Amino acid sequence: VAAPYLHANPESEASKWQSDLIARTENGPARAVATKLDSLRAEHLKTTRNYPTVMVMDDLPAEMARETFLLDRGLYSAPSYKVEPNVPEELLAAWPEGAPKNRLGLAKWLTQKENPLTARVVVNRMWQHLFGIGLVKTSEDFGFQAEWPSHPELLDNLAVEFIESGWNVKALYRKMLLSATYRQSSSAPREDYKADPENRLLARGPRVRLPAEIIRDQALFTSGLLNKTVGGPSVRPYQPEGLYEGVVVGADYPSTTWVQSEGDEIYRRSLYTFWKRTVPHPAMLTFDAPDREFCAVKRPTTNTPLQALNLMNDPTYVEASSHVAKSVLADAALASDADRLSAVFRQVVGRFPRPDEVEVLQSTLSNLRADFSTDDADPESFIASGASQLSSDQPVEHAAYASLVSLLMNLDETITKH
Repeated sequence: VAAPYLHANPESEASKWQSDLIARTENGPARAVATKLDSLRAEHLKTTRNYPTVMVMDDLPAEMARETFLLDRGLYSAPSYKVEPNVPEELLAAWPEGAPKNRLGLAKWLTQKENPLTARVVVNRMWQHLFGIGLVKTSEDFGFQAEWPSHPELLDNLAVEFIESGWNVKALYRKMLLSATYRQSSSAPREDYKADPENRLLARGPRVRLPAEIIRDQALFTSGLLNKTVGGPSVRPYQPEGLYEGVVVGADYPSTTWVQSEGDEIYRRSLYTFWKRTVPHPAMLTFDAPDREFCAVKRPTTNTPLQALNLMNDPTYVEASSHVAKSVLADAALASDADRLSAVFRQVVGRFPRPDEVEVLQSTLSNLRADFSTDDADPESFIASGASQLSSDQPVEHAAYASLVSLLMNLDETITKH
C-alpha cells in the first residue's frame, strides 16, 4: 500500500500503486522513506504477534439479553415457561442487595459472609492438601449425600477465620502447618493404624505420598538445579522422544511438536510444564496426576513399578543425583565416606541415617564402585546425563555416589510426607 505522503491528491488506485512502485525502485529520498516504513511495519507486526492474548467474556447489554425457557422434554422447539437467573437462596443465602444478576453478582453471593458453603469448601480442600483427606471426606460433594465432617466445629472455626482474614490463603496455610495437629509424628502403633487407618481422629501426623509435581521439584531443589523464577510461559522439560507421533496431528502450528527447553528453563517448577490434554506428561501421569479431561478434586494414590522405574531412569532424577554427588565430593569438610554418606542421606531424605543404615550405604557404595570400575562400565556417560553434561576427574567415584543418591531418591520415605 502506498504511503499517503507520497501523493497528495491521487487520482485513482492505479496511480497509488504506480507512485509506490516508483518510490521503491528509484533512488532518492522517497525510496529511503519507503524502506524505513517497511522496516517499521515489520517490527510492529512482530511485536503485536508476540503479545499474549487472553479471551475475555462480557455480559450482553440488558436490552440485548436473550430470553431463556425451560424446554419441554428437552425439545428446542417446545419451550414451556421463561426462567430468570437465580440461586438457591432458601438453602444457602439471600442474594446480596443491589448486586446485578450476572457473574459479578454470583461472585458476590458466593463470597458473602452469610453464605456458609464457599469458605468451608475452600478450607476443606486446603486441609485435604496437607493431611491427605479433608475434614469432609467427600471434598467433591458438600450436598445432602456428602459425608458429615469429622470435626464440624473445627471446619466452622477455620471457615470463619478465613473469611475474617480477607480470604488470606497464606495465613490459613501457616496456621495449619504450625498447628500441633499437623506437627505430630506419623509414627504410631500398628493397633492405632488398624483402629483409624485414615487418621480421621487426627491422633497422628499425616503420612501421604507427595504429588507428582512436588516429587520432581523436590529432586531439583535437593540438587540445587531448581529454577525458582515465578511466572512466565510454559516450559518443556525432558520427555521421551516420539511421544507425540501418531497421537498429535502433525500440522504446522504450535504445540504439535515437543521442542525441549534450553538453559535453566528446563529446571523450572513442574507447575510450568507444558501440558497437552490429549498427551499428558508421562512422568506426571505415572504419579497419578489427572489427565485434565475433567475436573479432579481428589487424586488417587497408586504404588506401581513404573514409579520406581521413572525415579531411577528419568533424566531429571539421574541428572539431579549427579549434581548432589558433585556437591558432596567437592566439600572439603567431608573427608571420609561415613561423613559423605551421612551428608547425602540428610540432604536427600531429610534426616541423619541410623548406624544400621550407614552400614547398608557403605556396602552399597562399595558394590557400586566395583560395578563402575569394570571395563564395560561407562561412568562418564552416567555422570553426563541431562542437559548440564557434568564431567569429573574421578568418574568412578562420582558415578558411584550419584547412583547411590539415585537409590535414596527412590526411597518411599523420600517421596512421602510424614
